Amino acid sequence: MLRKEEIEQYLEELNQELRFQDVKGEICLYGGAVMCLVYNARPSTKDVDAVFKPGQIIRDAAKKIAQHYGIDEDWLNDGVKGYVVTHPKKVLFNWSHLKVYVAEAEYLLAMKSLAARVDGMDKEDIIFLIRELGIESPEDVFDILEKYYPHHRIKPATQFFIEEIFE
Repeated sequence: MLRKEEIEQYLEELNQELRFQDVKGEICLYGGAVMCLVYNARPSTKDVDAVFKPGQIIRDAAKKIAQHYGIDEDWLNDGVKGYVVTHPKKVLFNWSHLKVYVAEAEYLLAMKSLAARVDGMDKEDIIFLIRELGIESPEDVFDILEKYYPHHRIKPATQFFIEEIFE
């Protein structure tokens, strides 16, 4: 598990790796990393879900950091990219060679709701985001979901999952 302080440290070191190579990079964070870094909603996450560019250079730098600290080589991964659509984001860190963005709460809620994974921290994260956004009904969550994702991508399991949270 990666704690908030470790995530920040590894991202700063990623900036240093890019500086050594004289490369500018961008990362947008999602999932548990945002819940830790921005909302302090939980103490740690198993990995850092992100979309980043330049892809291979950042992947190689992240692997080097993983080897140095003896952590999972996939600590920074782009497995989330299949869920990412155009959305609002804000700058979290703006270092010399790495700009780190985070998805805003509403989009994070939509993304986590769409995934609707019952194992792991998604349910707790969704409940936290619902409270953070002052949402009072499942319909409000579905409105946010449909703002980013077409209706046909929203599985019945997602609907049941969200409705169960409000029971």
